[in-house]
Amino acid sequence: MSEENDQATEAEQPAEAKKEAPKFSMSPNRTFTPWLQSVGGTIAFTTYQAAKVFMVGINPDTGRLSVFERSFPRCMGFGQEFRDGRHTLWLSSLYQLWRFENFLDPGQQTQDKYDAVFVPVEGRTTGDIDVHDIHGQAGSDQPLFVATRFNCLATFDRRNSFQPVWMPPFIDRIAAEDRCHLNGLAMRDGKPAYVTCVAQTNAAGAWRDHRRDGGVIMDVASKEVVASGLSMPHSPRLYGDQLYCLQAGTGEFGRVDIESGKFESMCKLPGFARGVAFVGNHAIIGVSRPRRDKTFQGLALNERLAEEGRESSCMIAIVNLDTGDLEHALELHGVVQELYDVAFLDGVKHPKMLGFRTPEIRFQIRPGRLDTAGDG
Repeated sequence: MSEENDQATEAEQPAEAKKEAPKFSMSPNRTFTPWLQSVGGTIAFTTYQAAKVFMVGINPDTGRLSVFERSFPRCMGFGQEFRDGRHTLWLSSLYQLWRFENFLDPGQQTQDKYDAVFVPVEGRTTGDIDVHDIHGQAGSDQPLFVATRFNCLATFDRRNSFQPVWMPPFIDRIAAEDRCHLNGLAMRDGKPAYVTCVAQTNAAGAWRDHRRDGGVIMDVASKEVVASGLSMPHSPRLYGDQLYCLQAGTGEFGRVDIESGKFESMCKLPGFARGVAFVGNHAIIGVSRPRRDKTFQGLALNERLAEEGRESSCMIAIVNLDTGDLEHALELHGVVQELYDVAFLDGVKHPKMLGFRTPEIRFQIRPGRLDTAGDG
């Protein structure tokens, strides 16, 4: 891993998590670093298992990987939007949803040559609702997110923990029961288009009995199923004119034909896959090592890996959309075993993110502009 490795810890983190962190390392394959340098951006990803957010960019002085990390309890969904030349980041944690803004102007750099400084300017307490995918919305400053524990899409509410805005037709009420494991959300032009559910079930935890082939992709507007028979589908994404998604239970990445409902596998990955982002003709995919518990047992993924005589891996996989080849990889070793979400920050090559344990956040201040148009 690179020489840059900030391990600031959140104030809200449990006491046991504040002890010295176990060791971990990252190892890029031979082509990962030059590829990342060529696309001119940063890969960000979350791991709820290790309670960390990572930003992997390029150090402008050395040309080596720059790895910046922050700790957030059970961080999962990592969304971004780009408005007025700036990136806004959304991050879910155990019971809060955070908004980060870049305090640097385009082209500006800090003394340490960071080209973005992401500051947590707003934190909303949602309670433990198990937020998964997060996206910005067209015409709104509020995010749209998947409240998995409550089986719905939701947004912020002034007086309540959250405001439900959509739920599948087979769910009969808003309940804290994770009945279908609604987890993924694809957007079209800033509006919700498709969601993924592990099963069409309406009882607490019932989806667990249908992990092998009960998964569906649903059209949000029509509430109709457009693809079924999937194994733990995650991370639906519209890119170009194609709908992509992951089958985490089989370790596959592929396209979905909306007309026929057929899933076309493009790539078999060496682990449990969640989190997809795109740059150019490549998909950036998070791959995890399956835990040895009932959530991951009995899946076709484990059977395939056993047949291939290989162990699962934890990595960021870069897959060519034209060939399906896994061309570049960043493997994670040690304490980091599971990833959830990934994002690509286009044009941001060497970022940092502020946490709450150091005095830096106290003095990172960016005033808004004073409107003097109405002054006499």
